[in-house]
Amino acid sequence: MSNVCECNVIHKEIVEEASKKLPQEEVIIDLAELFKVFGDSTRMKILCTLMYDEMCVCDIAHVIHSTCSATSHQLRILKQAKLVKFQKRGKVVYYSLDDEHVKEIYQKGLEHVEEL
Repeated sequence: MSNVCECNVIHKEIVEEASKKLPQEEVIIDLAELFKVFGDSTRMKILCTLMYDEMCVCDIAHVIHSTCSATSHQLRILKQAKLVKFQKRGKVVYYSLDDEHVKEIYQKGLEHVEEL
């Protein structure tokens, strides 16, 4: 039994509806780029670490068993993707999740993986 469609019939209504709902190409590209950022285990550890409270780079690095330099590099990528934000207080910079959407994306992904 093959899982490839062997008919040449286009289901016009379904195709038209799906075509209407398909986002513009630029949006699809931006979405793909966002998911690439999620495609790194170190960045996922950082997001998990920041789920419940803000932290400085040194604390995050300690939790994820990494160096401050490597952690800073990953935080820069997460910041560029608008997944984390920072706030400087005195000499210390604290990072946190950018907004509730980041937490929701992480939690939905985790739920999906745990179902497998």
